[in-house]
Amino acid sequence: MSKPCFLSCFLFFFFFFFFIPKLSFSCPQDQRQSLLEFKNMLIHNIKENSTAVGGLGTWRPNSDCCKWLRVRCNASSPSKEVIDLNLSYLILSGTVSSSILRPVLRINSLVSLDVSYNSIQGEIPGDAFVNLTSLISLDMSSNRFNGSIPHELFSLKNLQRLDLSRNVIGGTLSGDIKELKNLQELILDENLIGGEIPPEIGSLVELRTLTLRQNMFNGSIPSSVSRLTKLKTIDLQNNSLSSDIPDDIGNLVNLSTLSLSMNKLWGGIPTSIQNLKNLETIQLENNNGLSGEIPTAWLFGLEKLKVLRLGGNKLQWNNNGYVFPQFKLTDLSLRSCGLKGNIPDWLKNQTTLVYLDLSINRLEGSFPKWLADLTIQFIILSDNRLSGSLPPNLFQSPSLSYLVLSRNNFSGQIPEKIVISLVMVLMLSENNFSGSVPKSITKIFLLELLDLSKNRLSGEFPRFHPESNLVWLDISSNEFSGDVPAYFGGSISMLLMSQNNFSGEFPQNFRNLSRLIRLDLHDNKISGEFASLTSRLSSSLEVLSLRNNSLKGSIPEGISNLTSLQVLDLSQNNLDGYLPSSLGNLTSMIKSPESSSSAKRPFYSFNTDLETLIKIKSQDIFSLVVNWKNSKQVLFDRNFYLYTLLDLSKNKLHGEIPTSLGNLKRLKVLNVSNNEFSGLIPQSFGDLEKVESLDLSHNNLTGEIPKTLSKLSELNTLDLSNNKLTGRIPVSPQLDRLNNPNIYANNSGICGMQIQVPCSPTQTKQPAEEKEEEEEEDKEEETMFSWKAAVIGCSCGFLIAVVFMSYNGIWK
Repeated sequence: MSKPCFLSCFLFFFFFFFFIPKLSFSCPQDQRQSLLEFKNMLIHNIKENSTAVGGLGTWRPNSDCCKWLRVRCNASSPSKEVIDLNLSYLILSGTVSSSILRPVLRINSLVSLDVSYNSIQGEIPGDAFVNLTSLISLDMSSNRFNGSIPHELFSLKNLQRLDLSRNVIGGTLSGDIKELKNLQELILDENLIGGEIPPEIGSLVELRTLTLRQNMFNGSIPSSVSRLTKLKTIDLQNNSLSSDIPDDIGNLVNLSTLSLSMNKLWGGIPTSIQNLKNLETIQLENNNGLSGEIPTAWLFGLEKLKVLRLGGNKLQWNNNGYVFPQFKLTDLSLRSCGLKGNIPDWLKNQTTLVYLDLSINRLEGSFPKWLADLTIQFIILSDNRLSGSLPPNLFQSPSLSYLVLSRNNFSGQIPEKIVISLVMVLMLSENNFSGSVPKSITKIFLLELLDLSKNRLSGEFPRFHPESNLVWLDISSNEFSGDVPAYFGGSISMLLMSQNNFSGEFPQNFRNLSRLIRLDLHDNKISGEFASLTSRLSSSLEVLSLRNNSLKGSIPEGISNLTSLQVLDLSQNNLDGYLPSSLGNLTSMIKSPESSSSAKRPFYSFNTDLETLIKIKSQDIFSLVVNWKNSKQVLFDRNFYLYTLLDLSKNKLHGEIPTSLGNLKRLKVLNVSNNEFSGLIPQSFGDLEKVESLDLSHNNLTGEIPKTLSKLSELNTLDLSNNKLTGRIPVSPQLDRLNNPNIYANNSGICGMQIQVPCSPTQTKQPAEEKEEEEEEDKEEETMFSWKAAVIGCSCGFLIAVVFMSYNGIWK
């Protein structure tokens, strides 16, 4: 009996441990098949192998999908249904159609679904969401969805989190949104959803978070929002809302975050906001219509407030009142709020400050030592009237990351001992700093942007370590001397060193700067052969400005290797020789702006906080001074991809202008004036379809002005003076408007209505008349030829007849 009993026990345990788990603890077959179908469709859509899909390697047939990565099943249920799918960041390249989601959306047990950051394009398949009645969290952000928000989403009554951010979804929120009675978090962050925010939003009485930021919502903030009394966060920033802030917003007594920045709101700050005792964040920046006095009396009584951003409006600070803050802020922006006098003393007690922006005000006095002692990360005090020297302890702060003091009246030397090891941005431009730059500044390992321009700094500029993280350096408009600085880390992209006293030949070390995008050295004393310089420059270079130096030699054929070049300014040097035909092969002067890399890629690679800073103050650093249409102009980065310039003026270049320059269809400005060019103006210049300024003056050009120039519809600045041109000035609507006689001065024998000089009969003929005359001359020649042929033919025939008759007579 013992043996059968033992055998029975063994079989029972064997069956329990090996068969029961497979039958009871595996995900449902239909759900596994849906997931495998999704994987196959995904791989097929991107037309690559499975290595292009991240994290689905464990998804294999005949295995338990509850053990797959990115999948979570309901452990408390015997059926082990799939309840959580994290499918974010799957697509490593390419795009896929939104139809790939349909297999996943058949899994009606889902509670949470995340398909963010996958470049999914097309409309959201709304009908497939109907059966997902258990869904609580849905994240579809950072894709390429378009169209409107499908109304089926608003029938998901258990939904607590909806994130459709960073898409291109259009239309307005559906009226069915009011059915989501149990919704606790709605995030439509950073889409391009349009229209007005519907009043039905007030039906979502369970909402805790409402985020509709960075869309295209317009109109007013609906008053029905005041019924969402459980709201803790309302974020409508970066839209086009154009109303006042509703006074009944004070009913949202649980609100901790109120973010309405970057809209078109007007009016004052509602007094009802003082009822919001739980407020921690108020962001009202960059609403140009917000005006009136900042209500410090009650605003500074909000004890829980941590973030206060009011800058970039017409709001005004009461400089005569006393304030007694009841809060401890981390962020404060009072940019352009009319502050006067010294930096406010009440900031001494804000010991938790991380971000301080008091720029574009009328603050005076010195930089206070107590401010330098605060453990603060961001200090932005640019565009004020602050003066005196900077306290040495400011440059020894253990926490400072951004110091922006541009356009003040600070003076003295930069402290010799700099140990601000965490600083990423240091901007001291347009002050009165003097003396040398301390070598310790090169030891700030995290430093990415250094702007010391427009001061009175002198001496040699120090060398940076080869592993430096410096991306942007602007030391222009100072009194630096010695050799051109050439020792930087491999990350350097911008070198702005113009208007100094740098001399000597171009350094060899520039060969190592493979990421260099902009090099500006105009107005220095640099010498040497230009040809040797071009071999040391990166093909990524987009701007090369060497105006007003002492470079000599010819322009080499290899110039065409700088395929990214948009601006080439070599004017006011000692260059000679012929122009190479390869100049017409500069790729980025040929392509349209839409296809230019610069149209899509900014000139910097900083983190998000710095990008925000630069967007607000782009004029601080992103500018290039060029000779544009006979005057000095500043080109700003926000539209830089539109600018293309080739300036070779004031050199000793000679020979004919190569016809290949007509290939540069994207060129906006072409200036080859004040050289020794001879020969004809190329007919190909009529193909410069985008050119706005064309200067060929002060050369030895001969012949007629090409009629092809009449095709230049965007030309508004022209100078052909001081040449040896002849003939009639071409006629076209655009050229007829350029009727300043100075454009054509000091040429021999040109005429035309533009300069009020009548042409002789042969000069006044229009092209059509000339063609008719040519045709008539051809006909006359043909007629004369016919008569001559007839005469000759008759004569020849008579002679032949006489000879023939004589011949016959002899034989007879």
